[in-house]
Amino acid sequence: MPFPTRLPPPATAAAATAAAVLAAVALRRYLSSRSRAAASAHSTSGGAPAATTFLVLSGKSPQDQQLLASAAGDLSLAEECGGELAVSLALDASGDAGFDAAAYMGALQARRFGRWMLWSPRMASTHDIVTQNFAKLPVGVVCATDVQFKGRGRSKNVWESPPGCLMFSFTSQMSDARKLPLMQYVVCLAMTEAIKDLCCAKGLPELDVRIKWPNDLYLKGLKVGGILCTSSYEPKVYNICTGIGLNVDNEKPTTCLNAALQELKANSPRLKREDILASFFNKFEVLFDIFSNQGFQALEEQYYNSWLHSGQRVVVQDAHEGQSVNSVVTIKG
Repeated sequence: MPFPTRLPPPATAAAATAAAVLAAVALRRYLSSRSRAAASAHSTSGGAPAATTFLVLSGKSPQDQQLLASAAGDLSLAEECGGELAVSLALDASGDAGFDAAAYMGALQARRFGRWMLWSPRMASTHDIVTQNFAKLPVGVVCATDVQFKGRGRSKNVWESPPGCLMFSFTSQMSDARKLPLMQYVVCLAMTEAIKDLCCAKGLPELDVRIKWPNDLYLKGLKVGGILCTSSYEPKVYNICTGIGLNVDNEKPTTCLNAALQELKANSPRLKREDILASFFNKFEVLFDIFSNQGFQALEEQYYNSWLHSGQRVVVQDAHEGQSVNSVVTIKG
């Protein structure tokens, strides 16, 4: 999978660093003057978006960090988001602000996905950021936020996401148009498998997260997550932006992973968003390679083991000689 490897000249890097210092100072002031509780109340009350969107850029390695520095000055917001964009490089206090980028990078093993991170305490849409700046960022970049007030869904649905959600979008590329519709299935499978792997690694009760076709995640009959994949075409390649929302700590409006863990085992350690995100990319990279090289057929058995619909009885409506005929069938897959 191709991705940019150009590094900035010293003058460009120095200018980006100077701008990043100013943005870091502004971000610290923003975070110190605004508690997370206030941010939550503002986001759920339908208030106007903040005038400035702060982005913290983190890389897995110094080279990854420098690659992000070269793009920092060119990033922009979608017109409908409004406001200004302030970019900071490797803010040490990001963990205190909400998301611990250092802990995430430490758990990340993937070589191509998730090595470059854009994080914001509050933004309109992670999906809009990666879509708007696709050509300016390395393929595989991830954008995450603590509070999202204009999240995107299927059929142009828009919603507000409270603190406690893992909300992120990332980029990828694919040349085979026939595989594009199946990408969302691979992402769903990667997340369910990542959660299982993480619970096993930490000695926690297994969370039976299931896939509700085509792109939702369910736990105990309630929705806990959703996936959105969009794409655009340029010569010989499709640019894919994938957005994911997962209820980790927020029990409203349905339930969340940590609430389910507490029901299974009182005083159980809690899953952290940083660990889930790293586990997702570690798993997704493996599944994406299988999908790219062998097709979705190689993943079908795993997928059906995780989906919600096996054994369900559904009504199939068909037309026969001008009349509607209903048949009750059982899903076997």
